[in-house]
Amino acid sequence: MKYKKNIFRIIKALLVVLVTTVYTACDEEKILKEEPIDFIAPENAYKSLEGIEQGINALYVSIRNRYFLGAGADTEHWRGLGLDVAYHGEDPGGSGYLANYVTVLVPTDSWVRTYWDECYNDIQKENNLIKGIQESELDENKRNTLLAEVRFFRAFNYKILTCLYGDIPLVTDVINTAKTDFIRDPQSEVLNLIVEDLEYAAQYLPDPGNEDAPGRVTKGAALHYLSEAYLWKGEYQKAVDAASKLINDFNYKLMTDRFGVKLGKDVWGSGDVYYDLFAMGNQNLAENTEAIWVIQNEPLITGGGMYCGERVHGPAYFRMGKTPDGYQAILGDYYEGKYTGYTDSLGRGVAGLRPTNYLAYFIWQSDWNNDIRNAEHNIKRHFYFDNPASAYHGMEIKWDLYPSSAGRDPIRDTCEFIFPYWTKAGAPLEHFTHPHMAGAGRSHKDVYAARLAETLLLRAEGYLRLNKKAEAAEDINKIRNRAKATPITAADVTLEYILDERARELYCEEFRRLTLTRLNILVERVRQYCNNPLIPANNIQDYHKLWPIPQKELDLDLGGKMTQNPGY
Repeated sequence: MKYKKNIFRIIKALLVVLVTTVYTACDEEKILKEEPIDFIAPENAYKSLEGIEQGINALYVSIRNRYFLGAGADTEHWRGLGLDVAYHGEDPGGSGYLANYVTVLVPTDSWVRTYWDECYNDIQKENNLIKGIQESELDENKRNTLLAEVRFFRAFNYKILTCLYGDIPLVTDVINTAKTDFIRDPQSEVLNLIVEDLEYAAQYLPDPGNEDAPGRVTKGAALHYLSEAYLWKGEYQKAVDAASKLINDFNYKLMTDRFGVKLGKDVWGSGDVYYDLFAMGNQNLAENTEAIWVIQNEPLITGGGMYCGERVHGPAYFRMGKTPDGYQAILGDYYEGKYTGYTDSLGRGVAGLRPTNYLAYFIWQSDWNNDIRNAEHNIKRHFYFDNPASAYHGMEIKWDLYPSSAGRDPIRDTCEFIFPYWTKAGAPLEHFTHPHMAGAGRSHKDVYAARLAETLLLRAEGYLRLNKKAEAAEDINKIRNRAKATPITAADVTLEYILDERARELYCEEFRRLTLTRLNILVERVRQYCNNPLIPANNIQDYHKLWPIPQKELDLDLGGKMTQNPGY
């Protein structure tokens, strides 16, 4: 009897399961729809203000790590590697990145793939955030402010992509399924979206000074990049108007007097206001009216970020070997009972960017002794033997002091070991980590993404295009007057001159690759000024004005619509 009851119970249970299965099978859409309940996913992460803020913070981290402060070729690409201002000093003979465009810049190159992947990964995050903010229950003002911040970053990522690759897929919706039929949209449409996003950001971001925290973008940053985007599109009056709105409507001014937390502590024995702009601790000060957008770093905390300016821009002096009389040339700092070979004032450079003769010498000729940007404390040109045991201790390092029998390599001596060093890239005596290696090429100072001097040069470019040379000269002279350089006249203003002034004022800061690409003069400038001693002009070819589309994108394109850039 008990056995029969159990059979009936089992049959009844099976019938319930069968009926339920048949019923739910009729609603396939409900079954197949994934609804995250106990884990974080895009569908629920960006419904609350807390989740949205965390998503936006992640965008700041991504921009900081990839486009400003990375230790590898990512930073070097933008700051001037393989361009008119710098070539790879550690290995100019071929294996150094972009030392030979033909052999390095290929569709399977890891950096060609990395930029594409990481920019589009961020764009997917940004599109998810935009969707989440639009569907949130936040009030309209808050939604607009948050949307403006996200759209600013989407414009930033598209700027990188179209600079490198030209025509690219324009993605503005969230992609939830596998997609293998992307097409390349014209660069003109990409620029249109960049302008639309930045116009929105310029309208709804907070005024400068009202941002939630240092480093958050404001109307000032949006207007700065909007002016640049208008120049790219050839809308010169709009470019001038955007820059003028930034300059006239807010409290931005060039710094003209010495300032900051390091006054009286000049590491190199002297200083000036230009030197103060880049001293650690001065970038976020309320008195610094030149800073428009500053990338934030904090030492000794998880996620605090770091700046690899010394590593990328600094000479590898510690590798130079012996003095002419056979002693270690650089003893360096004394730490834990021995000399390290590194000095805490210079840090640990690896010659990722060796300045070209154009940057190091040519552009300074007319004002060599009076332009403060060329002063020894801003561009260190003289280095000294550091070993009391040697008869050469304290003497300037000059290669003709060595006998011919020393067998020195003149390429390594002048491209890797000793060359002019822009001190703005460093944080002398301010290293919080790796004391045995003088910071190991890294520091934790904050870094300008945009400052007013560049905005003035953007507006000067717009004025030049409008044939308003007097106005262009006036903007340029604001910068030159601060630098104690000789003022120019309207007749002096040319695009070439503006590029020279950008190099004088903005090296280590400027996205030089973007500037030359949007002006469509990258290849000709490299051929004219890149004096790589082993591979002239880095073997650049006409087709290198753009990077190749990553091979993996072509392999995934089942529809066959993703075309490669010419020449690759």
